[in-house]
Amino acid sequence: MLEISSDMLDWLSLEWFSLSTMRSFDWVYPLVLYALPVVPLIFLFKGLLRYKSRSKLDMAMFEGSVRWQWSSLLRFVPEVVYMLFVMLVLLALARPQRINEQVEQTAEGIDIVLVLDVSGSMELQDIKPSRLEAAKEVAIDFINGRVADRIGLVVFAGDAYSLAPLTTDYELLRESIRSIEHRMIPNDGTAIGSALAVAINRMRDSNAKSKVAILISDGENTAGSLDPNMAARLAYAHQIKVYTIGIGKDGLVPYDVDADGKTLLVETQLDEKSLREISSTGEGQFFRADSRDGLQEIFRNIDRYEKTEVREKRFRDTYDYYQVYLKWALLLLVSWMLLKNTFMTNVLED
Repeated sequence: MLEISSDMLDWLSLEWFSLSTMRSFDWVYPLVLYALPVVPLIFLFKGLLRYKSRSKLDMAMFEGSVRWQWSSLLRFVPEVVYMLFVMLVLLALARPQRINEQVEQTAEGIDIVLVLDVSGSMELQDIKPSRLEAAKEVAIDFINGRVADRIGLVVFAGDAYSLAPLTTDYELLRESIRSIEHRMIPNDGTAIGSALAVAINRMRDSNAKSKVAILISDGENTAGSLDPNMAARLAYAHQIKVYTIGIGKDGLVPYDVDADGKTLLVETQLDEKSLREISSTGEGQFFRADSRDGLQEIFRNIDRYEKTEVREKRFRDTYDYYQVYLKWALLLLVSWMLLKNTFMTNVLED
């Protein structure tokens, strides 16, 4: 593709008429281009009319045939030049341009810590393939939809650990989530209060405009030294909003298959009351997920509630190239005027 440079003779390059150059343009008035194939048809029609209506002069000639001379075609040169002139004017009228658009995005991100239960009960398979695997997949989808947010990761069972600090390195977060396994914390149990404390510790010195903890668990608090409600009050004191997601179904749910292929069931009951109290104290919201689709919808709702404001600035530089084709048109017009005053227009037709 060509660009107009400081060289005043650049416009003489035939590359301006290549297909790749034409395709590189944005046309202000593209409908004008549809008139281009009409121009040769008009000139052809005009020539046919002139041929049929011309007057013939009877002349006595010597017997024999007159040979055709290629020079008789020269009389068409001025007409072809003028036709090209008209087509170039139409190209210029279509206003070929190239637009260089730059988009600058700025976002004031928020801080989010995902607090994920990895206790033994997360192996249950009432949500396929398991509660933990479903939570991992949906958490990765949630991360993929965030922009400019710092996200951290806390896992807990009988103890709580920070698996990933607050970061915008989303690939690191995805790898950290994929590395989560059942019983990765030897001390089994459900230390919800301790897990919230670790999340609060990660965000307490943050200056983000919004701080959010998303707790995903399927049980009641059975471990740790900190009461979950006290942890929720600490979160409120540090202006951290707490969303709680209760995952799993109540009643008998499958958890494994024995040697005979029989599905083993276990009785499970979600402590919904405690999770509701935590979210209420933390000025968040409680959600119940008993399927993967339900869990996905919950994260979509949280994504809408805690949306990062992205400001976008667009800079457009527009370069016009119609003058290139106007220069070519003027060159052909001058050539036509010169040819009209030469012998070419008077060449006899055989």
